[in-house]
Amino acid sequence: MVIFAVAAFGAILGSFLNVLLYRYNTGRSAISFSEAQGRSRCMHCGQKLGAGDLIPLLSYAYLRGACRYCRSHISFQYPAVEAAAAVLSVLVYLQHPEPAQYALGLAVWLTLLFIVVYDLRHQIIPWSASGLLSALVLLQVFIFQFSVSNLWAGPALAAPLFLLSLVSRGRWMGWGDGPLELCLGWLLGLTAGLTALFIAFWTGAVVGIALLTFGKGVTMKSEVPFAPFLILGAALSYFLHVDFFQTFAAFF
Repeated sequence: MVIFAVAAFGAILGSFLNVLLYRYNTGRSAISFSEAQGRSRCMHCGQKLGAGDLIPLLSYAYLRGACRYCRSHISFQYPAVEAAAAVLSVLVYLQHPEPAQYALGLAVWLTLLFIVVYDLRHQIIPWSASGLLSALVLLQVFIFQFSVSNLWAGPALAAPLFLLSLVSRGRWMGWGDGPLELCLGWLLGLTAGLTALFIAFWTGAVVGIALLTFGKGVTMKSEVPFAPFLILGAALSYFLHVDFFQTFAAFF
């Protein structure tokens, strides 16, 4: 019952995250009580959406992915983000059931989820998201998992990405990936963070080769967002405790 409540809470936060993702940098506030700014509307017909249209996951399934009023297709991003937020909520709770640590941990991972989706849609990581993530991660480190190694792991792991961005002037590596890796290093520590970085490069290479082979119109000059791979590697290391170096050391 507790897990269901935690998942439902995550899905609700995921619904809010969708609003933020669509309204960010558009001049519309994600939280507003005004009629013009606050009410959710169909992006095709402009019809105001009622409470029954906005139930996380369930409304999309009941309406079969279409607007109740004009039957236009509803983006799959809505249920995908809500489901991802529900899963993250459960994973964070299973790892940190204490209320304060759960709340802060969930805030960190929902910010990372925002970065994943925004980078996939716009191929950029907003500096405001990076700043918020830095504050949340440092707060978590100092309150719950302080160690000197975690503090210097961030700069050590981010340095190669900053160097790639600097040398290529942002062509090989986006300017937002270095600050993101800085935060992930603080969060994971050196060995788990390095494992996550290896996973990111491996999965990124596999996806890149697949896109070049099978993707229509994809060339060597096409841009592929790297933040989702960095965060995927971090999630595997954080939630599944994947650490190649600790595993290797255990054999000796």
